[in-house]
Amino acid sequence: MKTLAIIGAGRGFGLSLAKRFGKEGYQVALVARNAVKLQGMVDELKADDIEASYFTADIYSKEQIEQAIAGIKEKYGHIDVLEFSPTPGNYPPTSVLELTVENARDLFEAYVVSAIHAVNAVLPDMLAKKEGSLLFTTGLSALCPVPMMGNIGIALSGLRNYIANLHTELSPKGIFVGHRSLGLFIKEPGTGTFDDPDIIADMWYQAYTEKKVWEEEYPKGVTPETIVF
Repeated sequence: MKTLAIIGAGRGFGLSLAKRFGKEGYQVALVARNAVKLQGMVDELKADDIEASYFTADIYSKEQIEQAIAGIKEKYGHIDVLEFSPTPGNYPPTSVLELTVENARDLFEAYVVSAIHAVNAVLPDMLAKKEGSLLFTTGLSALCPVPMMGNIGIALSGLRNYIANLHTELSPKGIFVGHRSLGLFIKEPGTGTFDDPDIIADMWYQAYTEKKVWEEEYPKGVTPETIVF
């Protein structure tokens, strides 16, 4: 049985992604800070006959990320797919005209540094097996400058550069690196529209199984002027 680990799992997109992979037979490991919310998600997944567990970690802590990954490996033996989609930050989205070193550094550490820690914890095993997948879900400012998202844009564009370089280096080694940049605000599941987390999870599972397009904005053709609020 294959294992999906979700870094930054929440009750919206994270839970939908867990259910989508889970119904295909994947066992799911959820990683985030709030144990109470994580337990509720695990209970919901198990009610759908999906094997699931949670592991707590603060995205800012290298040690906690490594401990969570080690715990997943101890329980399930391996991680086949790592999906990274936290929504961290001690500062709100900040205009480029109001940037400070503090609010820019905070988001950079939350997204880029934590991604490096997570990848470094799973990559040696994937390289040894010559297979595995690293999936990254970000916002539109990873690809397009959005002035009102000044601090987030610095972090996500830096993360996107890291993802692109991972793709270049790892695709010849049998490891799929995928990136989807979401130009929308995720709604409640069940709407059936492109901002439905269940629909986004379906999109991701298809992209993962096909492994044809490593990076794409979602929905296709979205720009900062057409973001759905």
